[in-house]
Amino acid sequence: MNLLYFTILCPLMGFLCLACSSGRISETLSSVISFISIGLTILITGYIGYDFLRSNQEVFNQTLWTWIDIEILRVDVGLMLDGLSLTLLAIVTGVGFLINMFASWYMRGAEGYSRFFAYINLFIASMLVLILADNLALMYLGWEGVGLCSYLLIGFYYTNPEYGAAAIKAFIITRVGDVCFFIALLMLYSVTHTLNFHNIGELVAEDAYFKHLHILPWITLMLLVGAVGKSAQLPLQTWLADAMVGPTPVSALIHAATMVTAGVYLIARTHVLFLLTPSILYLVGVIGAMTILLAGLSALVQTDIKRVLAYSTMSQLGYMFLALGVQAWQPAIFHLMTHAFFKALLFLSAASLIIACNHEQNMFKMGGLRLRIPLIYSCFIIGGASLMAFPIITSGFFSKESILVAALDHGYIMLMLAGLIGSLITSLYTCRMIFLIFHGRLKNLYAQISPNFMYYIPLIILSLLSSVVGSLFFPPLQGVFPESSLLINDHLFFLKITSSVIVMIGCVISAVLWLGPSAYLENIACSKLGRFLRIWWLSGWGFDWLYHKVFIQTYLKVAKVLSSDPLAMAINSLAYVVHSSSKGLMISESSYVRWHVAVMSYGAVFLLALIMVR
Repeated sequence: MNLLYFTILCPLMGFLCLACSSGRISETLSSVISFISIGLTILITGYIGYDFLRSNQEVFNQTLWTWIDIEILRVDVGLMLDGLSLTLLAIVTGVGFLINMFASWYMRGAEGYSRFFAYINLFIASMLVLILADNLALMYLGWEGVGLCSYLLIGFYYTNPEYGAAAIKAFIITRVGDVCFFIALLMLYSVTHTLNFHNIGELVAEDAYFKHLHILPWITLMLLVGAVGKSAQLPLQTWLADAMVGPTPVSALIHAATMVTAGVYLIARTHVLFLLTPSILYLVGVIGAMTILLAGLSALVQTDIKRVLAYSTMSQLGYMFLALGVQAWQPAIFHLMTHAFFKALLFLSAASLIIACNHEQNMFKMGGLRLRIPLIYSCFIIGGASLMAFPIITSGFFSKESILVAALDHGYIMLMLAGLIGSLITSLYTCRMIFLIFHGRLKNLYAQISPNFMYYIPLIILSLLSSVVGSLFFPPLQGVFPESSLLINDHLFFLKITSSVIVMIGCVISAVLWLGPSAYLENIACSKLGRFLRIWWLSGWGFDWLYHKVFIQTYLKVAKVLSSDPLAMAINSLAYVVHSSSKGLMISESSYVRWHVAVMSYGAVFLLALIMVR
């Protein structure tokens, strides 16, 4: 396990090689460099994982050097490997490698090919720093690196101003959470004088230390805001749908394996602090439940296939937050893993579909494509079934059911009901997406694609992992979280049956609405309530409009007032007086004798007048 730092070094070296090439190397060489760097990371991860499991899952720490050493503040560049970090390490490197392989085919011929893979390598390296850090300061470094790379990748097509605006939006909104995360670090250090995870855990074990610490709820609240911003949860979720303007493999990487899962990992890693503040922990579950419903309903009316998948990501992350809020730590990480499988599959399949449809993303302009692209149709069926947790045959079923069962077992009935309603909504918009694209009347919107093995291998592997096969890879979380045993009784069995029936009911309703006579759907859509809800949900519940009114317009008004404030006027007036006096003195300078005689005469008259007055 001494090779742990190589997992970060390999993609970082790949980034440096590609960045220094300045686009002068060929596309094949660029993809090979990226392929080798991430491939080596996977091999090292496999070796480290085997060594870790063989050593009975003993936590491993590796200190590389001292980063900051100022009086009582000491921060080491140290790495930590336990069951949680190993799980995320395997997900990021494994799924990232498959996405990188697919992107080498997808991005062929695009401008900035080597730049794209340089960003990908830096993205993965930053995410690995975030995952493996043994202290919050180093974790924050990786956290900021992930935010920077997301900005670069979302705005990859920089010649389009709208794409640049979407990248700036993602950067600014996530920065709100990042600032709160940093504030939490400062507050935590002020009371513990350490940012090391192990040391914080030891202090928490001393019950008396945190017993009267009134600042602790504020610390966990700031950590929660940081997680909400990075994982696109309510109310900082507006950036994720707009982030779809980047290349589709970027969407797969951001949504499946890297950036958006960072918030879930942060709460899971600092769970010892959240357990001491049960009210904030319950708020985590409430935010997750609300995001499940709001994002699911928004996905139900979208026309852009990538925006449907984006809102589904918000909803599935909501399930992870719900699990964290009910202290179902293992199910949350389990669902994070299965979500990485089926969401990567759906995004890569969507990338292939978009190319096959001449870069068209509107689902209503597609139709009847199941016979033209059967492999992509099969991938959508498998990935969509796992997304809506179709019973028994999908990995998503086992992870999502474990969350709902844990919520019921721990007594969170309302949160469990929100999860059940979310399952119905998920099945509705997932089946709607598949029916609109692959069923119905065949439309003349198809372009022949030229796939190769770099195209087939990721789709086939992710299809297998999205099926029941993926549920066999249960994360090795022994000793990471508090032990919790679920009660196996008739109520929990009944919940599993109920959830499965709800998913199938959603499939039937979707078939009636989008495969049956169009009169049903038209009657709903043309009603006043239907039009209102469609516009409201299509705009993401109006959060962008609200933020524009509350924050942007307020800022512009304040800036306008401050532009003419009294202090500025006084300073400008003084400058005007000095400038005018200078001009007057310049006018008074002259070499004419008559001007000097006139001035002397006026002066003599002025002095004579003063004498006479006195």
